Amino acid sequence: MNSLLITTAILIAGCLSATTGFCDSGKGEKLDAKKEFEKHCAACHPNGGNTINTRKPLNMKSLRANGVKGTKDIIAKMRHPGPGMSAFDEKTISNKEAEAIAKYIMNTFK
Repeated sequence: MNSLLITTAILIAGCLSATTGFCDSGKGEKLDAKKEFEKHCAACHPNGGNTINTRKPLNMKSLRANGVKGTKDIIAKMRHPGPGMSAFDEKTISNKEAEAIAKYIMNTFK
């Protein structure tokens, strides 16, 4: 059942249209922030929601209520999350990728 829910969430997230953000990776290539979000985050945060803790979606009102005010705070949560969320170290998500994802979240889930 869990795998069905996760698969469904990924498919829904993939079908939703949103602004694609790009960030220079420092290697001369561009990062697709939407693609990075879908790769690392969308399984638990489809369309900015939260399948683990529904009281903590990624919209600005909820983020601010939980002390997240900008991209640096989002990156800090990626690196050192609370209960229920996987930690993403720099080996899993580089600083450039994390910054691109954080900007994507701020610009997409208002």
